[in-house]
Amino acid sequence: MENIEKREQLYEGKAKKVYATNDPNLVIVDYKDDATAFNGEKKGTITGKGVINNVMSNHMFQLLEQQGVPTHFVEQLSERETLVKKVSIVPLEVIIRNAGSFAKRFGVEEGIVFDEPTIEFSYKNDELGDPLMNAYHAIALKAATREEIETIKAMAFKVNEVMKQYFDTLNVILVDFKLEFGKTADGKIVLADEISPDTCRLWDKTTKEKLDKDRFRRDMGGVEEAYQEIMKRARSA
Repeated sequence: MENIEKREQLYEGKAKKVYATNDPNLVIVDYKDDATAFNGEKKGTITGKGVINNVMSNHMFQLLEQQGVPTHFVEQLSERETLVKKVSIVPLEVIIRNAGSFAKRFGVEEGIVFDEPTIEFSYKNDELGDPLMNAYHAIALKAATREEIETIKAMAFKVNEVMKQYFDTLNVILVDFKLEFGKTADGKIVLADEISPDTCRLWDKTTKEKLDKDRFRRDMGGVEEAYQEIMKRARSA
């Protein structure tokens, strides 16, 4: 978009910085190479991560828009910066699981495939460690209304449908992923934040090799290579 000016920094999170623009309804997101895990207890850097997460997220947002899922994406400005709609984030992390990545919690084998996807919410609050919550908790805490939760659930399952098919074409299993939603100035719920190897568990379909942030979380090595591999497959799709 023409005549968009980058102004003061509004916010800095674990993986991104957000800047105001001369349009009150638009902000610029700048993706960093910083990496954190376990609610910020583990810190590090994944070289080139910001570029990969920016480009990958924008690719996914455009794909989802084509399938009728509204997102905050407006325009990619550079390798690391993207113009997005300014939203107030709904304080819920929405997790969709297609396979058993919650092995530890329920004592099931990691990677067990479910008959249908599951959904869970956690309360977006670092100080509390993002505790799990259900829809009743969310409504009681005024994190979202019943209608908003139903909208978010329907959108999350639609995102899963589109993404599962997409990653399948890359010979990748979409094990699970985290989504965040925001409200635009007129109150419309849209998909926000990012979709990347930071927020998804992605396994090679043939080898079951992990191609995501778990390599960083679990000190498995080959983190940069895993992110680059996902990017390479996406670019050649």
